[in-house]
Amino acid sequence: MFAIIDIETTGGYASANGITEIAIVLHNGKEVEGKYSTLINPNQAIPRYVQGLTGITDEMVSTAPQFSTVAENIFNLIKDRIFVAHNVNFDYSFVKWHLGKAGFDLTAPKLCTIRSARKIFPGYRKYGLGSICHELGIEINDRHRAMGDAWATTKLLDLLIANDKHGEITKMMKGRNKEQYLPPNLSDELFAQLPSQPGVYYFHDKKGKVVYVGKAKEIKQRVTSHFSNNKSTKQKQDFLRSVYNITYKVCGTELMASILESIEIRRLWPMFNHSQKRFEQVYGLYAYEDARGYWRLIMEKKKKHLQAIHSFGSLLEGRQMIKSLIDRFELCAKLCFIDVSPGQTLVETKGELPVTYNKRVNAAIKYLEDQLPSFVIREDDEDAVEQSCILVEKGKFAGMGKVPKEADFTSTESVKPYMELFPENTFIRNLVYQYATKYPERKSDIELSVAV
Repeated sequence: MFAIIDIETTGGYASANGITEIAIVLHNGKEVEGKYSTLINPNQAIPRYVQGLTGITDEMVSTAPQFSTVAENIFNLIKDRIFVAHNVNFDYSFVKWHLGKAGFDLTAPKLCTIRSARKIFPGYRKYGLGSICHELGIEINDRHRAMGDAWATTKLLDLLIANDKHGEITKMMKGRNKEQYLPPNLSDELFAQLPSQPGVYYFHDKKGKVVYVGKAKEIKQRVTSHFSNNKSTKQKQDFLRSVYNITYKVCGTELMASILESIEIRRLWPMFNHSQKRFEQVYGLYAYEDARGYWRLIMEKKKKHLQAIHSFGSLLEGRQMIKSLIDRFELCAKLCFIDVSPGQTLVETKGELPVTYNKRVNAAIKYLEDQLPSFVIREDDEDAVEQSCILVEKGKFAGMGKVPKEADFTSTESVKPYMELFPENTFIRNLVYQYATKYPERKSDIELSVAV
């Protein structure tokens, strides 16, 4: 019925590492039926730190059989049994990968003794093999050798079966149990509490640091999909080993979840997030008065503590906008830093005073501001008491929140008290504008409040 398996390897993921030793204990649910173990030549050097941990050296495996030589025997021993291991996804990923390379397709059901122990023996601080065996009085001989650890896992399985008062093992073996795919350090009780609502979820490591941020239309379903396979890649295995906890924030809509995800990725910079982590160079259009009293327009990298008249994603976009203002309002190209050649400025050539020229600069600024829309995107909540609301002010994403349906939506200031204000970025701005274009019925123009 059971095949209790432990392996020693050259590294942490199957696709680029070899097995150096394998042990299999055959168990019928009541007693041991047989044992098998062998060293294996991995056809690659064993790192020194691994040699120090396991005691298995390059010399020891130099005359051992290659995995392909023993693959058929291993496959026949385990193919009709439940694959049991402590942190089963790790051992299973290696054995399945190397059997597959040898031409054998392993599809055995799995049982993880870490997850079983958490259910049947709750309350211990740690559930690693050494820790749980110490707690339960199981002696381990030849720790970090395949048969020593496989035999200790077999004794642990005996105790689990004997103390399984609520049929936890049977439940875990029913069909394609999702719990079997969860990371070994993640509590299934925590997983069970995840909501089926839109929101953002956070994977935390052992120290509580956020290592991944994701968004979902349904949080529980999306989190499940992260662990629905057992890929043998380094990234997937490192990811599984890193996840110790999940937290989440429920959002009113999927759009709000997408926005919050972008904000949180840039705020937390999680290890396993790769998209949206590039540095975003944003340019702003600013105005200042020079020593002679003329207002000048200049485009520079966005200033954190200065309010830009307009923002641009690239220098080219900004230069094109300034050139259009120069043509429309007869501005001086030199005073706008578009023409950097020597010679007189337009105002010097015309003998134009600052008061006259600055009127045209102010008209250009007002023209730009008038082009920037202010609007809200509103969606009813299920209880129909509040609305999920996203605010765009002067063309830029400003914030989001829950707004009572009876609230006054006439101006930005009437909506802002209900908003959590956030920094924007190009990704969020594009997201909001695309959504407004796709669902125009959810977009409402709103007056821009003018400070008095």
